[in-house]
Amino acid sequence: MLDNNQKLETNILNSVVGFQEAVLKKEELEKNGSNFIEGKGLVRETIRSLHPKRIRLRVENIRIDTPSTKTLEMVSIDGKNLPPFQAGQYINLFVSLQGVLTARPYSISSSPKDLKSYELTIKRAEGGFVSPYLLDDVKVGQEFESTGPMGSFHHNPLFHGLDLVFLAGGSGIAPAISMLKSFLASKELFRFHIIYSNSYENDVIFIDELRNLTAAHKNFILTEFLSREVSSEYKGYRGRLDFSTLQTLLSEPSSKMYYVCGPTPFNEHCAKLLSELGVKSGRILIESNGPPPKPEKMDGWPNSLLPTKEVNVKVGNQKPFKVKVGEPLLNSLERNGYFTENACRSGECSLCRVKLKSGEVFSPPEAKIRKSDKKFGWIHSCVTFPITDVEIQL
Repeated sequence: MLDNNQKLETNILNSVVGFQEAVLKKEELEKNGSNFIEGKGLVRETIRSLHPKRIRLRVENIRIDTPSTKTLEMVSIDGKNLPPFQAGQYINLFVSLQGVLTARPYSISSSPKDLKSYELTIKRAEGGFVSPYLLDDVKVGQEFESTGPMGSFHHNPLFHGLDLVFLAGGSGIAPAISMLKSFLASKELFRFHIIYSNSYENDVIFIDELRNLTAAHKNFILTEFLSREVSSEYKGYRGRLDFSTLQTLLSEPSSKMYYVCGPTPFNEHCAKLLSELGVKSGRILIESNGPPPKPEKMDGWPNSLLPTKEVNVKVGNQKPFKVKVGEPLLNSLERNGYFTENACRSGECSLCRVKLKSGEVFSPPEAKIRKSDKKFGWIHSCVTFPITDVEIQL
């Protein structure tokens, strides 16, 4: 009859790396009578360190990219490495401004291979509330709080393959360049094609770096589009991306994986072109950049309702306050001193859900509201517009 050591030596599982060591460790723990108290909380602490709910950040450096854009290099205030992230993900940066606690999501434009800092590339938003402050007033050494990295807009090695196309509009290049740096550092044989659309020639973010990288790497292709006046030195396409040009640029389009990031009209335009090329929706990943700036232009908006019209919002038993119907409900809540957890501010993550008790709201298609939410009256406040007097529950 075999003893335990002989059984271990003849076990077919010995071919599994680490099996023998695991068995011996188990026997040692059984002999010593351990109840694993020494490891209590270890898993929870590991998860918390990798996926923290909040991070304290300090501005280490500020780089001017274009006349409208700066990159803030953010480091941890404790000097440690920051939590890991997938290229394409974002953090939600919290800002207290003019007595209002608000937040904005910014894609991380640096490489996920370097966790000493996160780089946030921020473009001035016309009529914006937060971006002018971050671009004009923030100084090196200033501290902020943010969420941990989050978002599903990233390469999935199991399903996306290695033939990838990124359609970027303006500041939508931020997640693209993070992906590019990650792919170029990989041993996998990626083919990455960035189709990059902008308005003005002097306001194209990362253009010199992108051109240098495409010259140095055969598996990276850059195609440029400019919609406004250009100089005689400009070598790219002029005007907007259209069906015939996209068809020329892409061979076997249905076999590739597509990432789209830019203003809402740009995203919708690209999705339409790709669909006309025969690309299935499952091969198109779209990252929205905030709520639609002009909801009144979208299908389903009530006829003749001006975005400047005011309605009342009532939260629980509190006194109602007036808001403009063209402003996202989350923004209105923040301006009036109410805070609800939020992250993407684009209708994706659902953290900002509130319950609609009465009244009517407009929710654009990008508000990915689940069937159960619709059944019980939950709405995504970041992309919801109250079009009548409403009462909500936080």
